[in-house]
Amino acid sequence: MDQKLYLSAYMDLYSSEIMSYSISSHPTLDMAINPLKELLNKCPNVNYRLTIHSDQGWHYQNAKYVNILKENKVFQSMSRKGNCLDNSVMENFFDY
Repeated sequence: MDQKLYLSAYMDLYSSEIMSYSISSHPTLDMAINPLKELLNKCPNVNYRLTIHSDQGWHYQNAKYVNILKENKVFQSMSRKGNCLDNSVMENFFDY
């Protein structure tokens, strides 16, 4: 039986390492938040501005997600609507 799965991944653009991720049978807010929290625990005291770049998916615009970023002083960057080139590194990662 074929089943559709959803992947939420956080990549370090310097090393191309997937720092954290989650897989789910349907998109949920926790699917984006849980790996974000895991990522933040892995790098609590970085010496540079931590930036999270994403598309404009509903979960990345959710107030709970945005508040976690703000509480941890993480800069949020989002692709322009309909412009996959803004997030080309992750778009290529997800390319099948």
